[in-house]
Amino acid sequence: MTAGGAPPDGPGTGPPGLSQLDLLESDAVQIIREAVGECGRPVLLFSGGKDSIVLLHLARKAFGPAPLPFPLLHVDTGHNFPEVLAHRDSLVAAHGLRLHVVSVQEFIDDGRLRERPDGSRNVLQSVPLTAAIERHGFDAVFGGARRDEDRARAKERVFSIRDGSGGWDPGRQRPELWRLYNARCGPGEHVRVFPLSDWTELDVWQYIEREGVGLPALYYAHRREVFARAGMWLTPGAWGGPGEGERLETRLVRYRTVGDMSCTGAVESDATTPAQVIAELAACRSTERGATRADDRLSEAAMEDRKREGYF
Repeated sequence: MTAGGAPPDGPGTGPPGLSQLDLLESDAVQIIREAVGECGRPVLLFSGGKDSIVLLHLARKAFGPAPLPFPLLHVDTGHNFPEVLAHRDSLVAAHGLRLHVVSVQEFIDDGRLRERPDGSRNVLQSVPLTAAIERHGFDAVFGGARRDEDRARAKERVFSIRDGSGGWDPGRQRPELWRLYNARCGPGEHVRVFPLSDWTELDVWQYIEREGVGLPALYYAHRREVFARAGMWLTPGAWGGPGEGERLETRLVRYRTVGDMSCTGAVESDATTPAQVIAELAACRSTERGATRADDRLSEAAMEDRKREGYF
């Protein structure tokens, strides 16, 4: 048994009486504590989306009732959903957390980044993120990515070494036999840590239901003005939608994932509670990113290309 209570061969087996969610929770808590024990300046990437909210919930469990021993970091694209930013700020205020925000717009304004023709800023987050990590000297960066989201994320270890520019090299992945993790970094390097690696979208929602975790309302069915593009329902905004020939419609939708509004699609749904979302997901055969993220449709290796450039 590992220090956090998870069995050494992962969250799939354990002592009688523990559920799958108990094992996943125990494993994630152990990973968070391990990273904090090995690293001097950790930070948690926090967008206000469901995965980062669950990750924050687990981190607070790992160290409560003591205050969270590290700050949060959000890369603000300038095209985030207002409901998500409001929820982010309410959580920070409610729990007395420290939040660093780095702005993509500032990098565009001073010429370090260029606006893309399609208006999407999701892929522009890598440079501001790496700059913030370097400026604050963070050596461990917690992220809410899961292996079931994308084939590139399925390749990444729980403790993922990144070079001085935040880049990821699959060939440098370290073995993690028996749940033993290595956070050692060379000069300029840091480690990305993914405590939710073994979780699925369904696991996340079942945990949200069990723990009573609050989420931004747009994760549940609501009526919203959207327009159709490339098989997705997108939200209108200053980023450039709708375009010529694209018609606004009011639909009953919810979001499975929330990112830059220019590339995050809604799905038609009448699910208004976690239990209803769980029932909906149980019958679903597409991943949340594959179904609702336009930036992942650019190529077969879109996510891996971005990760090599420093994306989380």
